[in-house]
Amino acid sequence: MDFIETLFGISPDGGDGSLEVLWIAALVLAAAAFICRRQIAARLARKAAPR
Repeated sequence: MDFIETLFGISPDGGDGSLEVLWIAALVLAAAAFICRRQIAARLARKAAPR
């Protein structure tokens, strides 16, 4: 996993691939939040509703 090194010619993580894994994890979480945004909004609305 060295696509940053391949694309840009730099190695911000020293070549161990941790930055690439972090980027992929962030993209997966963002995609999951985007796909489930209605369910997330409904849960937050239920929690914020006065009882």
